[in-house]
Amino acid sequence: MFRRIIRSVGYARLVAFLLIAFAIWVRQVDPIPLQIVRNLTFDFYQRVLPRAPEPLPVAIIDVDDASLAEIGQWPWPRTEFATLIDKLAAAGAVAVAFDIVFAEADRLSPSAIVAGNRSLPPSAASALRAMPDNEDVMAQSFAKIPVILGQTNVRLGSYAPRSDAPIPDVTFGLRGPDPEKWILTFPELVENLPVLEAAAAGRGMFSIRPDADGIYRNTPLVMVAEGKFRLSLAAELLRIATGGAPFLVETNEAGVNRVRIAGQYFQTAGDGSVRPYLTRTQADRFISAADVLQDRVDPAQLRGKLLFVGTSAVGLQDVRATPFGVRVPGVELHAQLLENLITGVTLQRPNTMIAIEMAVALALCLLIVVLTPIMSASILVISSTLMLITCGWVSFALFQSQRLLLDPSFPILAGLGTIIFMSTTNYLREESRRREIRSAFGQYVSADLVDTLAENPENLRLGGETRNLTLLFSDVRGFTSIAEGFREDPAGLTSLMNRLLSTLSDAILAERGTIDKFMGDAVMAFWNAPLKHEDHARAACRAALVMRANIDALNTKRRAELDDAHYKELRIGIGIATGSCLVGNMGSDLRFDYTAMGDPVNLASRLEGQSSFYGQTIVIAAQTEQMVRRDFAILELDQVRVKGKSQKEHIFVLVGDSTVRGDPGFKTLRDENTKMLASYRTQDWAAARAALDTLRPLGAQFDAKLANHFDIYAARIAGFQNTPPPPDWDGVWDATSK
Repeated sequence: MFRRIIRSVGYARLVAFLLIAFAIWVRQVDPIPLQIVRNLTFDFYQRVLPRAPEPLPVAIIDVDDASLAEIGQWPWPRTEFATLIDKLAAAGAVAVAFDIVFAEADRLSPSAIVAGNRSLPPSAASALRAMPDNEDVMAQSFAKIPVILGQTNVRLGSYAPRSDAPIPDVTFGLRGPDPEKWILTFPELVENLPVLEAAAAGRGMFSIRPDADGIYRNTPLVMVAEGKFRLSLAAELLRIATGGAPFLVETNEAGVNRVRIAGQYFQTAGDGSVRPYLTRTQADRFISAADVLQDRVDPAQLRGKLLFVGTSAVGLQDVRATPFGVRVPGVELHAQLLENLITGVTLQRPNTMIAIEMAVALALCLLIVVLTPIMSASILVISSTLMLITCGWVSFALFQSQRLLLDPSFPILAGLGTIIFMSTTNYLREESRRREIRSAFGQYVSADLVDTLAENPENLRLGGETRNLTLLFSDVRGFTSIAEGFREDPAGLTSLMNRLLSTLSDAILAERGTIDKFMGDAVMAFWNAPLKHEDHARAACRAALVMRANIDALNTKRRAELDDAHYKELRIGIGIATGSCLVGNMGSDLRFDYTAMGDPVNLASRLEGQSSFYGQTIVIAAQTEQMVRRDFAILELDQVRVKGKSQKEHIFVLVGDSTVRGDPGFKTLRDENTKMLASYRTQDWAAARAALDTLRPLGAQFDAKLANHFDIYAARIAGFQNTPPPPDWDGVWDATSK
């Protein structure tokens, strides 16, 4: 049963199905190379169609190289940040988020100065101790505007001791299965100094992990650090700026489905991340921190804005690679995410996309597997190319219209892999078929015909078809007595037969004939199959004449090689007939031959037998004679009923080629032969005998064996003169032997 299924499906298709299943499994595993290809595809979409810039209440207070040069080296005193916050609040900014973590105490705080300078006068030290620390000053500025502090998972070094005062957690809700097994989780959380954390309106994570190729594409909206749920810095800024309502994480069996922030749901990937839809870097998104501190900024640029404080200074090394192929300050990625959240436009890649991609790949691959064996190579290439292009076009159209990220790379790669495998299989099958053709026909047809079959197998139809064929049978006369002479030397008989059959085969193959079989000393061949041969009757006659000449040449060689006691002349008889036959693979399921069947096959065999009776070398049937009479020297032999057939057959002797036919003497011979046969069939015995007397010397000029033909008729005429034929005699001779 299993073998029957394999045979019906085919080994190639079965292997293709297994490879498709393997490809689907690989997609589920999602190895890094596959991720890189997918991400590069989506990067290309963004490069072609980046998000168009639009006026949004988002800006970046940039600690750039100019700010460091003007304000001083990094890190700045916390009082400088307090001044910055005061000025932003005074200008009417809505909220401020820091893409900076303040995990260490300010070394320029008064208490730190006293601790680090023991030689200070007591009065100076006392005055400094009376002053508030810089962190306290900065924390006091938080009362003027909502401030969101950044947190991260990366240990930066040593930290000031934290107080035991509890730091408020971000409030949230969960709907669905516990999301911790899917979302990004950090074992350690780097918080800001407790005094700052306690005064802050919110706290968000600015940790972003790059993809395997080092490019930052995805930003988690929600994360877990030290067991605490945290929003990203941009999401927390939006939450606080809109009233500070708790956020909600909604999950399903595939992972995180969406996150609600500020009353709005945002679709996420299973790990709770989103892929921001980026614009190219815009200079007007950045405001120099030094310009704010030095009051060089129009308050209108800050009024009503959600602000990020971050750095683009080269020395601070906060730069990230983006899908655009350029590196930008990390704070800009947070700002662009916030713009996406405000507009509600992010690049969507729901969990269902993976299932859709695998379904598309599966359907595409199965279609290719089904179509490849039944389509021509050109149509397959065109149709497969169109299918693959359609995958890419649909994916890009979804990105353009819906901002949906449907990966075309996996279906395309899977489809290409299937095409390559099926094409390779077809190529190997074709090569195997060509080898089979060469093996099957190499011993029976000419080398150039085998090459033609191998190059154009569509011209070969196996399994049986009706063709008009010309059949040739050849047999050695007196083979039994020849074999008897090799009673003590069977190897010598084998050598002789190989020489004989090679001689005959060469003539057949030279005329592009197909050798059906060798039957002892006999040969069966035919023309016009497996490849068409428009000149098949003439080709068979040419081959027969060459066979006759080759046998004469072989006899001459053997006469020179042997003495008279061991030499025996080789003589052959050839029968040729033309007609409709069934040709193809005949036999059982386990054993078959490429052969021809039909009445012309039997007739050619009978004519080969009659060649012995009439003493001629080549006897041809009437249909063959009609097709070749203009090109060969032919004489009518008789009308006979061969054994096993009830209908009469006109038979002819092939005397020679077109050169003989064009000889005036042969024309006279043919005319006199026609007169003789006409007189014979009208029972004008005297005229027939007179014609025979004329024919004998004429026939001797072309073929000594024609005398046998004339002798037969002389004997018949003599017999009929003594015993006349019956009144209903039709002139047909009934053959009594095959």
